[in-house]
Amino acid sequence: MNKRAKPSRIGRFHFDPILIVVTTSLLLMGYVMVASSSLHLGVKISGNSFYYPIRQTLHIGLGLFLGTCVALTPIHVWEKAGQWLFIGGLLLLVIVLIPGLGVKVNGSTRWLSLGGLRIQVSEVVKYFSIIYMAGYVTRHHKSIRESAFGLIKPLILFSVASVLLLMEPDFGSSVVILVIAMGIMFLAGARLSQFIMLLSFVGLLAGLLVYFEPYRMKRVTSFMDPWADPKDTGYQLVHALISFGRGEWTGVGLGSGIQKLFYLPEAHTDFLFSVIAEELGLVGVLTVIGLFSLLVWRTFQIGMAAEKAGEQFSAFIAYGLGIWFGFQSFVNMGVNMGILPTKGLTLPLMSYGGGSMMIMCCAVALLFRVQSEVAEINANTPKERSKWSSV
Repeated sequence: MNKRAKPSRIGRFHFDPILIVVTTSLLLMGYVMVASSSLHLGVKISGNSFYYPIRQTLHIGLGLFLGTCVALTPIHVWEKAGQWLFIGGLLLLVIVLIPGLGVKVNGSTRWLSLGGLRIQVSEVVKYFSIIYMAGYVTRHHKSIRESAFGLIKPLILFSVASVLLLMEPDFGSSVVILVIAMGIMFLAGARLSQFIMLLSFVGLLAGLLVYFEPYRMKRVTSFMDPWADPKDTGYQLVHALISFGRGEWTGVGLGSGIQKLFYLPEAHTDFLFSVIAEELGLVGVLTVIGLFSLLVWRTFQIGMAAEKAGEQFSAFIAYGLGIWFGFQSFVNMGVNMGILPTKGLTLPLMSYGGGSMMIMCCAVALLFRVQSEVAEINANTPKERSKWSSV
C-alpha cells in the first residue's frame, strides 16, 4: 500500500472531459424526457403542466450544490468517516420505519420528508455502502484474500441493512447494496471458490424471498408471460413493450408518445426508458445504453489508474461506483425491455426523483474527486504522467 501522504487539497481541480460530457448528456437528456413524460401529470395534479420539470430543476440544482461540496472534500476525509456514515445509514433505515416519520407511497415506506423534499433513504445507504466497503477492503485486504471470515464479516452489517430495507419493503435496493459489497470484495481478490459459494447462498436466499412473498412471485410470473393478464399483473410490462414496439427506428417524435398518457404507470420515474424508446426509437435507446456503457467504462479506468498510483481506497471507491451505475442502469433498462422482472429502481441521473438525483450527483462528484486527486498525484510524479495521459 502506498505510504505517501494523502493530499488534503488539490492544487488545481483536474476535470475529466469524458466524464463531463457523459454525465451532462445523461442529465440533459433525462431532464427533457422527464418533462415530455410528465406535462399531462402536472396539469392533473396542480393545474401547472410544468410542475414536474420545475421540481426536477430544483432537484438537479440541489444535486449540483451537494455534488460541489462532495467534490471539494478530500478523499481521506471520506475514508475516515466511512464506518460512521454506514452506521448513520442504518439509523436512517430504522427512522424511516417509525410510524409518523417515514412517508408511505404506493404501500412502501421508503422516504423521509425534509423541507418539502422526499429523500429515499435507500439511495443514501447505497452511497454510504460504497464508502464503507472501500475502506473495509483497504484495511483488510489480506484477510479477504485468505480467510472466509474476512469475506463474511462485512456482510453481517449489510444483512442488517437488507433486513431493514425488506421491512419497507424495498427488495431491489437490498439486492443493489449486496451486489455492490460483493463486487468490491471480488475485485479486492476474494477467493473465487468462496465467492461462488457466497453468491450461491445469496441467490438462494433471494429466490426464497421471492417464492414466499406473493406480490414478488406475481411479478416474476407476470414477467414470464405479461400477456396472460395484461390488465392486472402484466399491465406495466405490456405497455412498456408497446412503447418499444411503437418507437421502431427513430421514434414517434419527442412529446408525441401516447403510452405515457395514463397508460404507462410511473412513466417519468421507473419507466422513463420506455418513453425514450417510444419517442426517440432505437436511436434513443442505443444512445442511452452507449452513454451508460461509456460512464461505467470510464469509471473503471479511473479505478485502475488509482490502483496504479497506489491509492487503494480511491480505486475501490471508483470500482464501487462503477458497479452501482452499471448494475442499477442495467436492471432499470432490463425491466423496461421485459428481460427482468418489474422492480422499482430509477434510471441513474435521468429519472424523476429528488433523493435519487441528489445522491447520484454526489456519487458522480465523488468520482470526479477520485479522478482529480489521482491526476494530481500523477502530475507530481514524472514517471506516471505518461500512464495517466494514456488512460
